[in-house]
Amino acid sequence: MEILLAAATGFEIQPTIDYLRNRTRDNRFVSVTPLITGVGPLATCYALTRGIDSAGPGLVIQAGIAGCLTGKKPGEVLAVSEEVLADVGVWEGQRFQSLFDMKLADPNAPPFSGGRLVNPHSGLLALTGLEPVRGMTVNEITTDPTRIEWHQQNTFAVVESMEGGSLHYVCLQAGVPFLQLRAVSNAVGVRDKTKWNIPLAIARLNEELIVLLEKLENGLPINGIKTI
Repeated sequence: MEILLAAATGFEIQPTIDYLRNRTRDNRFVSVTPLITGVGPLATCYALTRGIDSAGPGLVIQAGIAGCLTGKKPGEVLAVSEEVLADVGVWEGQRFQSLFDMKLADPNAPPFSGGRLVNPHSGLLALTGLEPVRGMTVNEITTDPTRIEWHQQNTFAVVESMEGGSLHYVCLQAGVPFLQLRAVSNAVGVRDKTKWNIPLAIARLNEELIVLLEKLENGLPINGIKTI
């Protein structure tokens, strides 16, 4: 099975790229193609669409670091089971109005379900062995305390990224199974990098990513998908 391994930046998955280059090749291992999409929703949508059209993967895995809205510690790795597009709309006063709130889009028109982009592949999510959480995707990293509080009380997202929603949207539209792994690097808020731990987040992310790839190498069946 061909796996497309996507990340916004190369450094986020470099340990896994090194692992893939150095691994012992055999006939059982699935083929893994790294794809560096660039940062942000637009770059990610474009790169993923081209990558899927070109490679025809049986699975897309997106891996990266993320900010957290719920107090989880740096280094915790999570599987994002659903995404909310958190800034596609308008802020009016202290409240955010989404396209769905403004009746500009149907919250249940595919690929959306209740305004969310839900990963339907429960077998894949279970295979990770990670806690499934909701993510929110933004074009502008959230730092304002009022907006953070609003998101905590209304989106119920655990992690924030700039690419997760694009993965869910493109793969749901293309009918390709997918997974999103996120390692917490910092709390969402004022960008005080003295409180961040990007090296730990990257190390733990790649540990879990390599474990997942080894599971797939062993040919575990996932919702009818055969990996060998």
